[in-house]
Amino acid sequence: MKSFISTSSFMKFWSKRILALIVALYYYLKSSYQIWRVKHLQVDDCIYTTEKGIRINVYPGKKKESPHDFKVKFQEPGKKERTPAHVHIIVEMYVKHAHNPNLTLKLKEHILQMMQQIRPANSFPPHLQFFKPQHVDPFRELDRVGEFTVEFLLVVIELLAIQEKTNYPQGLLTESLYRDFGTRIGSRSSRKQFLRVRSSAS
Repeated sequence: MKSFISTSSFMKFWSKRILALIVALYYYLKSSYQIWRVKHLQVDDCIYTTEKGIRINVYPGKKKESPHDFKVKFQEPGKKERTPAHVHIIVEMYVKHAHNPNLTLKLKEHILQMMQQIRPANSFPPHLQFFKPQHVDPFRELDRVGEFTVEFLLVVIELLAIQEKTNYPQGLLTESLYRDFGTRIGSRSSRKQFLRVRSSAS
């Protein structure tokens, strides 16, 4: 009888230990997977790296009504990650326009051509639909001024255009902003559009 009780107690003891070990292993594997997933997103969702080493990344967005919503961020070598805003890009375009108006207006037409071909993203991460590295070559003169290169601008503007098409398929705010850029007739209209885009992005 004593032997039976001791054996039963022994089995219960080890059963509890094994169960605790299984539970601990489960939570360890679960947390390890979550850490791996975050690292995987940070590495694998780099959409593009510019010639100057600027990484342009995307992350899942939070809009419940838009399952493929995403955020665009960029990171310069040795600096913190930042979020590009339309205000930064438009200011950059005006800086380049002051340096070379004709070439900047050609860049604007190239951007508008891109926007007409953009479609909503249907998966995550999204992919560039229009940009090719050779698109940069005709506009390299504009890299002499401003904070950002044309290469950077073309990639980021396209991703922001895809983001808008994904979340607001009928939206034309971004396209209108660039269409009015550099035109005297549209200067007042472009300022209004700019403020609307800026407020909607914030």
